[in-house]
Amino acid sequence: MLTKRSQVLEESITFAIASLADELKAKGEDVISFSTGEPDFDTPKIIKDAAISAIEKGCGKYTAVAGIKETLKAIQTKLKKDNGLDYEISEIITNVGAKHSLFQCIECLVEKDDEVIIPAPYWVSYPEMVKFAGGKPIFIEGLEKNGFKITADQLQKAITSKTKVLMLNSPSNPIGSIYSKEELLALAEVLKNTNIVVLSDEMYEKLRYDNIKFTAFASLNEDALKRTVTINGLSKCGAMPGWRFGYMASKNKALVSAVKKLQGQSTSNICSITQYAAIPALDGRCDQDIETMRQAFQKRRDIALEILEKIPNISFYKPEGAFYFFINIQKIEKDSMKFCKKLLEEQKVAVVPGIGFGMDGYFRISYATSEDLIKKGLERIAQFIKNYN
Repeated sequence: MLTKRSQVLEESITFAIASLADELKAKGEDVISFSTGEPDFDTPKIIKDAAISAIEKGCGKYTAVAGIKETLKAIQTKLKKDNGLDYEISEIITNVGAKHSLFQCIECLVEKDDEVIIPAPYWVSYPEMVKFAGGKPIFIEGLEKNGFKITADQLQKAITSKTKVLMLNSPSNPIGSIYSKEELLALAEVLKNTNIVVLSDEMYEKLRYDNIKFTAFASLNEDALKRTVTINGLSKCGAMPGWRFGYMASKNKALVSAVKKLQGQSTSNICSITQYAAIPALDGRCDQDIETMRQAFQKRRDIALEILEKIPNISFYKPEGAFYFFINIQKIEKDSMKFCKKLLEEQKVAVVPGIGFGMDGYFRISYATSEDLIKKGLERIAQFIKNYN
């Protein structure tokens, strides 16, 4: 009875692990969860106040599919101020989270047997979106010591006549690595004289550490601007995961038009109250709140780093952004699902198996939790690894 395309989708492993951890907590188990990729900070007060004000003013009506002008203008201002990007209001669309932005772009760009290049390890939803559209994910694995970032040579070798899209994520989930401007320029040079669209997922843009700079792919040059869809949102940097606010910006007028039509026939506009709430998160009024979170995440990263460096037989890339460690356990166990299930059963620590990110023999932890829980949970992991058999 179900369509074939609906049956190719796999459940998100991150949500599956988080749900299992919640079930154990509900039974009274002392579970520490490093699974969910969401800030543990409350949404900044100025954002909540903007939402309350919108409700009180009766702003709960339908809006234009792309969003209200005030929110689109705030996105336009943000992209110019933070990234040096000039987009017209008509080139910007608000979506139900950046996941929605990515999904709709894939649906409008990819057809049966089209190839989509995805650096591995990857965010769990990327290949599922491609498969749902009938496309074929083409994975490229970089070197662990370089944060698995792909090189221009690897990209060149992966491109075929069927290549339609390149998906980039910087800062990355699950690695936390950030492409330098020079690395991005090398990739952009390979793409010249092709029709390949770049979907640049920049969700963790403002969560960067050690003064490492961020470069938006579309800002590299005119060619990059024309071929890139800049995708971002407020789930991570704005501590608004449940508000479901994402957006996309593109110079590809045909794509923007197609996405608007698809959204108009599916969700219509995103939540009107969320649109009003997003404005202070975009126009700079929340910059200090974001910086406070960033500093807290960097401190947590450093605490986790100090503990992890003392655990034998594991390796990892020091995160430059986001709030994850992606840990290599191949010297201990190559089956990441087996390892993570035993860890949850025996030590009551929930982490995400690397197989979900396309890399078995690894697991991901999120340090978007308190310093005490980071210390306690990592000590349990260290004990578990010491006695693993």
